[in-house]
Amino acid sequence: MSGLALFTIFHTLISIAAMFVGLFLLYGFLQRQRMPRLTLWALGLLAATTITGFLFPIHGFTPALGTGIVSTVLLILAFAARYRFAMAGVWRSLYVVSAVVALYLDWFVAVVQAFVKVPLLHGLAPTGSEPPFVAAQAVVLLAFVIAGYFSVRRFRFGLMASGI
Repeated sequence: MSGLALFTIFHTLISIAAMFVGLFLLYGFLQRQRMPRLTLWALGLLAATTITGFLFPIHGFTPALGTGIVSTVLLILAFAARYRFAMAGVWRSLYVVSAVVALYLDWFVAVVQAFVKVPLLHGLAPTGSEPPFVAAQAVVLLAFVIAGYFSVRRFRFGLMASGI
């Protein structure tokens, strides 16, 4: 197995871990819980996913590179809001929004990769513009928009009301 293949497996495992640990973080937002250790793991794994994504061979600007850049900005904002500004004032909402959107981007890329690499899915949408691909991405987007909306409302107001 080549070094690139092993690195791809490593990157994929980090991405999968980030996706699922991130869902627990999202659950914490909805339950008005800070979960400091889980937060560090989720943001750290999302950052590791983004960083390792930049270590693949780059041949010009691609949508994947653009997604990585956006994710980097979001994660810097999430880390700053959470650890530098202690989620004070507007930083609380910025933290939740940036963390949720960074997590969404990881899931977005996972759907793209699934349609590229899983033969059954690739057969349904070989160019990535067919209705099954669009529907899958729409479901993921809708789920994150709804969860993000309620996360911002519940996490912000729940922690303010409890004095945290």
